[in-house]
Amino acid sequence: MAIISVENISKKYTDIQALDNVSFQVNEGELYGMIGADGAGKTSLFRILTTLMLADKGKAKVNGWDVVKDYKKIRNSIGYMPGRFSLYQDLTVEENLHFFATLFNISVKKNYDLIQDIYIHIEPFKTRLAGKLSGGMKQKLALCCALIHRPSVLFLDEPTTGVDVVSRKEFWEMLCKLKKQGITILVSTPYMDEATLCDRITLIQSGKILSIDTPQGIIKHYPDSMYGLKSSNMNMLIYDMQKAENIKSCFAFGEYLHLSFQNDNEAARDELRNYLTEQGHQNIELKQIMPNIEDCFIKLMEK
Repeated sequence: MAIISVENISKKYTDIQALDNVSFQVNEGELYGMIGADGAGKTSLFRILTTLMLADKGKAKVNGWDVVKDYKKIRNSIGYMPGRFSLYQDLTVEENLHFFATLFNISVKKNYDLIQDIYIHIEPFKTRLAGKLSGGMKQKLALCCALIHRPSVLFLDEPTTGVDVVSRKEFWEMLCKLKKQGITILVSTPYMDEATLCDRITLIQSGKILSIDTPQGIIKHYPDSMYGLKSSNMNMLIYDMQKAENIKSCFAFGEYLHLSFQNDNEAARDELRNYLTEQGHQNIELKQIMPNIEDCFIKLMEK
């Protein structure tokens, strides 16, 4: 059953097309990811779905309610965590949480079981002003405030941007726990590695959808054999690969270059090794690898 339904949504700001005929559905209980770089249109889409902004054309429903006609019903049934920290920085942790609870005519105690695993991380700082919290703690407080009325759908717009690696890991562990409690989650992120943690993902760029599938499904449809390449001098390797023949694509990923050949065979791989040896490279390692989501994203952008 589709909890979120988006049909041909478009949005334009003067001469910038933020969203261009975007359509997709999120099923009940899914952890669904919108994956794309800054400026891809993710925030505009979230603002439309959370009834904060009108689309130029198209239709969208959340929990079966129209985002224009039924905006009040939608606002009472969803939780929204915008990309920028938007709580009251001159209120304490405790005061922010109680304030958001009173907006929905409930007490913190009533739904404390839903936020308990998250709140215990920030409880030692409950008397601290929200503006004085670290990035990870602000993130956890914002999530508590978005959940305190027990929403059926949770919208998280780039919740881990600018947060340290440990806090990112903790945050995704929290999302998996919330999913098990039956909450449908739509999360956007520019981090490709977070895509693999979602049930399904939409890859979006410049307001257009590039692909919709499970992370494994998108990787499975990568059309070329992918290789990892490294040597003792990675800086020179990147430079020399720009002049190598029979190379279809080549990008830096961590300690390896990811590459594919125009014509892939053993002779082509031997030819590349010989070329790099002639350029003075040592400890050359060339091995076949599985492409990742970022490889797929780049490939789709090329099309």
